[in-house]
Amino acid sequence: MPDLLSIQGLRAGYGEAVVLPGMSLVLAEGQVLALLGRNGTGKTTLINSIVGITRRFGGSVALAGLDITAMRPDQRARAGIGWVPQERNIFRSLTVEENMTAVAQPGPWTVERVYEMFPRLRERRSNFGNQLSGGEQQMLAIGRALTLNPKVLLLDEPTEGLAPIIVEELLKAIGTITRSGGICSIIVEQNAQKILGLADRVVILERGTIVHDAASSALKADPSVLDRHLGVSGAKAH
Repeated sequence: MPDLLSIQGLRAGYGEAVVLPGMSLVLAEGQVLALLGRNGTGKTTLINSIVGITRRFGGSVALAGLDITAMRPDQRARAGIGWVPQERNIFRSLTVEENMTAVAQPGPWTVERVYEMFPRLRERRSNFGNQLSGGEQQMLAIGRALTLNPKVLLLDEPTEGLAPIIVEELLKAIGTITRSGGICSIIVEQNAQKILGLADRVVILERGTIVHDAASSALKADPSVLDRHLGVSGAKAH
């Protein structure tokens, strides 16, 4: 089986600015990748480039062996790119259930299965998006991405601004989702220590380039790597 996500020599950015000068990255099924780096190092640009909303100057992106480089963002979503942006982008004037059924595609992740993962959403199924708390909105954003039945789940700072108990619940769910089969995840996270227990692999970016790529267990054993690249001993990785 081919790797689920294969990025080769990707040069991308905005306008005339190249933020990623030549990114190559491969992810296998069941893998959770933590994407770390200081502010402005290209983490969100990489996520946006996989989604297809940056300007591409070169390179390729493939999903389960399918070249999606020339596809529009909506085509990439249907092909299997699930995206949970920082802004969440839920439909505020639709109910919880309508948010998910509006984008659902056939596959193992049904609305009912999302409710099993996040019982709170079942309780709020008739509430509008703008009636939810921040944590509930994030659960809905993840649930909506899952009902697309993606091969790759991209999460841009999914725990930002949420209460610790909600963060714990979300991270546990993300781990369960990824390891349930047929999917891999990339998580951009500010708090490095928070994510090391969940991720199998950690990539650190500087100036749009990978400067560290290793198993998270190696990073836990040698926190000086975080200190060197992030200057925070792993506490905060903006």
